Amino acid sequence: MTESTAQPEPRTKTETVVEQLEQLAQYVRFWNAGTEPEQRRLAATALAEGVEYRAEIGILSGAQALMDFRNQFVAHVGTAALRLRERPQVHHRRARLQWEILTGDGDGASFATGTDVIQFDQDGRISSVIAFLDRAPAGFDAEAHR
Repeated sequence: MTESTAQPEPRTKTETVVEQLEQLAQYVRFWNAGTEPEQRRLAATALAEGVEYRAEIGILSGAQALMDFRNQFVAHVGTAALRLRERPQVHHRRARLQWEILTGDGDGASFATGTDVIQFDQDGRISSVIAFLDRAPAGFDAEAHR
């Protein structure tokens, strides 16, 4: 008897795009998660081990660093939610996600807008994020973070 060495069927381009869009939805839910257990669950699903996040505020490595950043931000500004401005664009294991951060208890004041350029690893999880500010928060000094 011979062993089967059958390889799984390769994913189609459409299946890959659908999977990447789902990972991006998980990524948005991660930023909006209100509890640490929920953040950890979403990070395990969407983010690769050692995910790298580059933004004006610095370079963060790993899901815990992103969780800490998000939680410090919310502790400073109060209630905040990340919302998409447009449907994400994906191709060739990369994505562009345009977002807006809304703050306040129900009033939804716009805090900032930006664009994340995201890379997916071979497993389809997010391995790196480069965050650009399209409209910085009032009083933000990019030079202070260099």
